Amino acid sequence: MPEHNIVILIADTLRYHDFPVSSHFNDHILGTRATQAFTSAPWTLPSHASIFTGTTPSKHGAHAGHKHLDNNLITLPEILQTHDYETVAVSNNTWISEEFGFGRGFDTFYKNWQYVQTTTDLGKIAQMENGLDMFKKATKAVLDGNPIANILNAVYGQFFRRANDDGAARTNKWIKDWLTSRDDSRPFFLFVNYLEPHLEYRPPEAHAKQYLPEGITYEDAMETPQDAWGYIAGTVEMTDENFEILRALYQAEISYLEEKIEATINLLKAEGEWDDTLFIVTSDHGENIGEHGLMDHQYALYDTLLHVPLYVHGGPFEDNVRKDLVQLIDIAPTILDTINIDAPEAHDQFQGISFHPDTNQSREYVTAEYIAPQPSMDALETKIGDLPEHIYEYDRALRAIRTHQYKYIRGSDGTHELYDIRDDPDEQTNLVDTKPDVVEKLDTTLDEWLNSFEKTERSEDVLMDDDTRSRLEDLGYLQ
Repeated sequence: MPEHNIVILIADTLRYHDFPVSSHFNDHILGTRATQAFTSAPWTLPSHASIFTGTTPSKHGAHAGHKHLDNNLITLPEILQTHDYETVAVSNNTWISEEFGFGRGFDTFYKNWQYVQTTTDLGKIAQMENGLDMFKKATKAVLDGNPIANILNAVYGQFFRRANDDGAARTNKWIKDWLTSRDDSRPFFLFVNYLEPHLEYRPPEAHAKQYLPEGITYEDAMETPQDAWGYIAGTVEMTDENFEILRALYQAEISYLEEKIEATINLLKAEGEWDDTLFIVTSDHGENIGEHGLMDHQYALYDTLLHVPLYVHGGPFEDNVRKDLVQLIDIAPTILDTINIDAPEAHDQFQGISFHPDTNQSREYVTAEYIAPQPSMDALETKIGDLPEHIYEYDRALRAIRTHQYKYIRGSDGTHELYDIRDDPDEQTNLVDTKPDVVEKLDTTLDEWLNSFEKTERSEDVLMDDDTRSRLEDLGYLQ
């Protein structure tokens, strides 16, 4: 295969069963669609770390207990950079930035929440502090690095970012400006994290109106509570109609994002790059919108969070449907196989297997891990106050193993869940007591898998600046 460009588009928080919402979307990609693709973790940081390294959270060590992708493992962009690719990242999610270890291997890393790219963020200091403390922190932040750029970023973040766009429009503009002006003859690797359809769901009005229940106005929908942690803690009540509205807004955000992805495809075609591009669309994790008594994407390992879309176009990936089990950790080895890059160090670390059409490898099961709760109970208490007793059942680690038929979830608190996915795809009936043989087999297989590799165990906290903390909390990631 000749040198191909590589594009990975991550639709943050996009679960499998809601994508695509447009009947014509599949016609734009025309590639291989994996119907049984699963993430290795239910939230952004560990999931992206798994995609970048081809390893699971226990091996790469980036999770709620250690919020950083350390340099003990080589990443996909580092490999491609070494093999003379121009490497470019565009991120709309603060977790995916240099601050958390994701900058390695990129020639260009564009943070879409900044108007002027700088290492200093002002953001929302005024919202976080009062009086003299606010003055001191704002003054220090302005004087650090480039004062003019810092002030512009603060003004942009406070007043000019569109309320009904999480960055997709500006992302596409940046990609267009970059792609149409580049004079680099090397193939490129473009990694994009789109924040749609992440909470809060605030799609453009025209898109929302296509999905809202009859009789619900856009203004009504925008007033619907979207406080995930308040709902989980029982301080915010949600009705069935509230969740119906939120699911409609979620689908409207997906509809808006599909337009942006289609625009990126059309741009590649217009620039003559499409036929020479390995183009991948997937998500880092899914979402609970009232399912399992939860909102957002924490505290669980159900398929609403783990089952994600995966499309691959280009090279040997023809227009067909792939129904065998695939994990997102398989993306990196598949890319290297497709572009014929031999990277022994990477292949030694990979837990993922290539799903290149010419390989005969397949999976009997997929795994997922939730190493520590995010937010922690302490962070939840800080935001909510006294928590009801049942909330503390979420204060545990989870691991899951899933075959085509069964899903087994094991908690560090001694809890066990077993679901027959074929008969019970919504995972409502726990079969632990009625199928002990299946439980024993999957429990043993899970242990064998955990014992098959060296784990990275780090628990030290990672420092982050106040503005980064504030942006993450705006996304629902309490710190």
